[in-house]
Amino acid sequence: MLASPQDHGKLEAIFIRPGQDQREYQKAGYLSPKGGLEGDRWATSEGEDGKPNPRAQVSLMNSRLLKMIAGEEERMALAGANLIVDLDLSETNMPAGQRLTVGEALLEVTDLPHTGCGKFSERFGPDAVRYINAAKRRPRHLRGIYVRVLKAGTVRVGDVIQKVE
Repeated sequence: MLASPQDHGKLEAIFIRPGQDQREYQKAGYLSPKGGLEGDRWATSEGEDGKPNPRAQVSLMNSRLLKMIAGEEERMALAGANLIVDLDLSETNMPAGQRLTVGEALLEVTDLPHTGCGKFSERFGPDAVRYINAAKRRPRHLRGIYVRVLKAGTVRVGDVIQKVE
């Protein structure tokens, strides 16, 4: 996990959450500023103002960490993250405002913290959540990060994901 690339990595998996507790693997997906990841329930979720939270539009998680805690690849979808990437998602490498390209889309890291919820704990165990959220590891964003979509486009498993200076 510590050896994940810092500037450009790879999109290794795409998952949508069409409904509560549902996960589907996709080989490709369409990202848009209005809808997030097409088919994902984010666009229909209600935040504090009754609208989807634009700071939590799409979630990214490091593939190396996810493989470590999920064990089998089939369990990776249980994390609930949309884009599984081999890329350093740490605070120092991906601060809020950092822009990324993947496929045809342009994304921007938001300032919303991403921590393991109760469901994450149920699926991967409380030790995984404690490990991810330990104060000394929190800046590594082990649970992942949230991004918002600035420019719409199609993304595909295998695409390069890279920082934009």
